[in-house]
Amino acid sequence: MFSIQKWRCSWSTVAAVASIVTLVSVVHLFLYPIVPSLDYFRTFQNSCVPINRSNEGEKIILKNDTSTEGSQKNATGSISTEGSERNLDTSPMPMIDLNVKFPTDLHNAVVYRGAPWKAEVGRWLSGCDSNTSAVKVVEQISGKSCRNDCSSRGICNRELGQCRCFHGFTGEGCAERQELSCNLPGSKEQPFGHWVVSICPAYCDTTRAMCFCGEGTKYPNRPLAETCGFTINPPSKPGGAPVTDFTKADLDVFTTNGSKRGWCNVDPAEAYASKVLFKEECDCKYDGLWGRFCEVSVLSTCINQCSGHGLCRGGFCQCYSGWFGADCSVPSILSSIREWPLWLRPAQVNVPENVNSGESLVNLNAIAEKRRPLIYVYDLPPDFNSLLLEGRHFKLECVNRIYDQRNATVWTDQLYGAQMALYESMLASPHRTLNGEEADFFFVPVLDSCIITRADDAPHLSMQEHIHGGLRSSLTLEFYKKAYDHIITQYPYWNCSSGKDHIWFFAWDESACYAPKEIWNSIMLVHWGNTNSKHNHSTTAYWGDNWDPISSDRRGNHPCFDPDKDLVLPAWKRPDEGSLNAKHWSRPREKRKTFFYFNGNLGPAYENGRPEATYSMGIRQKVAEEFGSTPNKEGKLGKQHAEDVIVTPLRAGNYHEELASSVFCGVMPGDGWSGRMEDSILQGCIPVVIQDGIYLPYENFLNYESFAVRILEDEIPNLLNILRSLNETEIEFKLANVKEIWQRFLYRDSVVLEAERQKALRGSVEDWGLKFSQLEEDDVFATLIQVLHYKLHNDPWRRQLPLQKKEFGLPKECLIRTE
Repeated sequence: MFSIQKWRCSWSTVAAVASIVTLVSVVHLFLYPIVPSLDYFRTFQNSCVPINRSNEGEKIILKNDTSTEGSQKNATGSISTEGSERNLDTSPMPMIDLNVKFPTDLHNAVVYRGAPWKAEVGRWLSGCDSNTSAVKVVEQISGKSCRNDCSSRGICNRELGQCRCFHGFTGEGCAERQELSCNLPGSKEQPFGHWVVSICPAYCDTTRAMCFCGEGTKYPNRPLAETCGFTINPPSKPGGAPVTDFTKADLDVFTTNGSKRGWCNVDPAEAYASKVLFKEECDCKYDGLWGRFCEVSVLSTCINQCSGHGLCRGGFCQCYSGWFGADCSVPSILSSIREWPLWLRPAQVNVPENVNSGESLVNLNAIAEKRRPLIYVYDLPPDFNSLLLEGRHFKLECVNRIYDQRNATVWTDQLYGAQMALYESMLASPHRTLNGEEADFFFVPVLDSCIITRADDAPHLSMQEHIHGGLRSSLTLEFYKKAYDHIITQYPYWNCSSGKDHIWFFAWDESACYAPKEIWNSIMLVHWGNTNSKHNHSTTAYWGDNWDPISSDRRGNHPCFDPDKDLVLPAWKRPDEGSLNAKHWSRPREKRKTFFYFNGNLGPAYENGRPEATYSMGIRQKVAEEFGSTPNKEGKLGKQHAEDVIVTPLRAGNYHEELASSVFCGVMPGDGWSGRMEDSILQGCIPVVIQDGIYLPYENFLNYESFAVRILEDEIPNLLNILRSLNETEIEFKLANVKEIWQRFLYRDSVVLEAERQKALRGSVEDWGLKFSQLEEDDVFATLIQVLHYKLHNDPWRRQLPLQKKEFGLPKECLIRTE
């Protein structure tokens, strides 16, 4: 399969190349008896098909100490210099009839790896995904240089030869300094400008638009975030909230008088001992700092914590020499082969016999053994990910973890943390490839959960431009459009499929509803599967996220979700060691005393309820009107309230325990999607889905009839009758399937990756790491890979293509054919 033409060259070229090889050999000599040369050097080729190459010449074999057979889990590997590569099993497999071998059950499902799939999906996975073998893939180790090595103010993407500049710097070589102001232009009435989160009466770090106490104070690097630096007036009415006056700085924060409410000169020890006063509204919002007075420097949250090949500077990975990428996981030709990541192993680096004098010395190629599907992850400019992390004003925004004073992991409850979790798993996955010509899918990592939460965070992220009109949805659409513009100008892959093999993740409340029209052909990973078959407009009650006003010139007229191409993924749920120990998912039927349960905001009829009638599209309100178990503002219960039914807005003392004590649990929208499906499944409760035309996680691939119940919105008054009509055999069947699939709603791979990082950093793993590492069933990421593998060979658009000249490692009956 692999072939390469031997190159011809002059003696002068040989001498030049020999000099370079000798230099690299000195660096690597202590690692290997055979020194890997910089073979296969070549310029970028604009091609849509894989290029076959030979494995001629000397070779270095880089292997794992554990086989990757049958496993998608990241595991610790080791290096071997054995002189022979592992042979692939290429023996033909007998033809089988998938329909005969994998019949459906009574619910028309086919079970694969414990999960009930839709018949056609389950059959293919059972007969094909389970029989996938590894194939040889040529991985490209890049070596292009950047202007002035990015002036030490950025990281060189050695695939493109482009700088990824740190916050506050720009230009081809990161030589230009940006002035990112904290304040909008001021006026006599508003001396500090109109309010933005970064508004600052003191020192503004204009590389990040972040506010600090500044020179002249005892603690110049202490954050002076938002309300901290301004006068706070008493409530305008009894029982109301204090009102911040953003037109008047609070000079007391700079005081050295311990009897006044200071901040910038307050000694932490004296404050903890109650010897001095301090302003309670001030706190430690910025990442990388801990303690009531930000007195402890801790780890910031970076993507994969820079993979051990860089330093995390507030959210941006500053990679060590020889490494690049958003998480410093991509080796360049300057890296040590011994340190290559697990997803590049086992790898064979070849030494060609000749070098073509016409080729540029920019790339090193290595042959790795991988299982498809293969995913190429774009290394986008940091505007779309790292800078959004580095500049955030609230450390908990859009991340799934932060770090405490011990640098121990603190997991967050951010529902949008799934975007970070998936991105990190993708970057560390054995399904990742650096060779776009061999890739089956292309992941475009735009962190919209950070964009949304940071809208109007600072003047440079303002929504006040005419095109946005104050809409966060519009600002976010523009980010995705710019990412699209980047990949179509810098890479050749989009046009090969018109973007159909590209993957984008939209994590916010209404997900891909505001996707720009240019990318709609792609696969959308979302939390909100609204097909718009019934709810064909923006369903959020929050005006700033409304996408209805966005022009069709920008958005087009696409639905929010297309089940023929897109996929709903579960939201992030904080790893709960308590629930894990209690095994809520496996609690038997006889211990579930509550028949139907829902706990959440029920709208304006209740105290502290959302005031908008459009909240939850009115669904929660209708359920409460019929079955409410807590009196509303008028003192009324639901018309059909029952003793074994709980529908309440009152926060539960032990929410997970109450879910685990229930047979059926309501799954209804909030402002767009909510995390109720995940709550139900993770606690072993049968989900009752009430949202017409809106898909839930995996619903276009898993067989929901096997573990859930769908109720039409018009059937809400009849909800209890429908549920009580199910016999015990059916209920037990659904509970048993929930027990089988609960891990598919858990981002276990992300948790295990963090446990491995903590072990490397601190030499130990906390109990949560040990517990989650012991789980063995397929999680969210493994399920996504299975879905992508099915789509690779069954999506209609792929069937229309000529048979590709790729090795897929599959039996013949599993391969697509041209229709």
